[in-house]
Amino acid sequence: MSRLLKRSGTAPAPPVAARELTAVSADGSRLHVEVHGPDGAPAVVLAHGWTCSTHFWAAQIRELAADHRVIAYDQRGHGRTPAVAKAGHTTEALADDLEAVLTTALEPGERAVLAGHSMGGMTLMAAAARPKFAEHAAAALLCSTGSSRLVAESLVVPMRAGGLRTRLTGAILGSRAPLGPVTPISKGILRYATMGPGTVPERVTECARIVHACPRPTRVAWAGVLAGLDLDAGVREMRLPTAVVAGTADRLTPIVHARALAASLPECVGLVELAGIGHMTPVEAPERVTAEIRKLVDAQLKRNAPARPGARTKQEENA
Repeated sequence: MSRLLKRSGTAPAPPVAARELTAVSADGSRLHVEVHGPDGAPAVVLAHGWTCSTHFWAAQIRELAADHRVIAYDQRGHGRTPAVAKAGHTTEALADDLEAVLTTALEPGERAVLAGHSMGGMTLMAAAARPKFAEHAAAALLCSTGSSRLVAESLVVPMRAGGLRTRLTGAILGSRAPLGPVTPISKGILRYATMGPGTVPERVTECARIVHACPRPTRVAWAGVLAGLDLDAGVREMRLPTAVVAGTADRLTPIVHARALAASLPECVGLVELAGIGHMTPVEAPERVTAEIRKLVDAQLKRNAPARPGARTKQEENA
């Protein structure tokens, strides 16, 4: 497996994927999967959000891959995962894809911490009742996400809540207009809609490059799915230790969603509200998001793992 490459006198270079795998979903869709980090290390699976890709998790991969096995994949139609037909844009398909990734990248019965941002968090909710989720998920992080009423609760359009705001928001998010090249104007729009006002320009540019690389048909198709999202039942199925992270300045999935998730989850182990941070939390506040992932690994994987082959877990010793 790969290690972080170091350049003399500089910070560690971005991690190089040790392996590139292909997971095949239930409908035959082929998913691009990357595995970083040493064999035998605690496993973390990262699911990115709408219009993003594995590149969105660069900071988390860079920090975690030194002592974790980090598995990241491109959602269907994003990054290096091919687009699908119109019928393939459903939350059930997202759940199928996650099951395929878990089956491909993990050993039978191997447990991992699963982290999902935005649509990635919705993927976890959609898969919560699935057999492979139960087999492999030791804990979860829901990051800047929601389970329903996404368009109605969005604050992207600065006006009072109601039918008109909901219709305008849906039209903006589902627009078929091309995003075009990354320009100062497009970065300003992206910052307003998805990032906190204090986000440094370099991180705005990073997000803009990722979002603008998303193919227009994929962006539009998933916008339609998210507009009608209802995964409240999936939240109640997440019967595992789950942490929630969100920014207080998130206009796309406002903090009300995070608070609702924390109240509904069967086993919420923490709600972290990041003051002044917007929707792109893994990029805007990478250290905080990485720390929450590490906390879940330490509590749910390292604590319960045998110290050596044949050793017993603490639960077994206390039985």
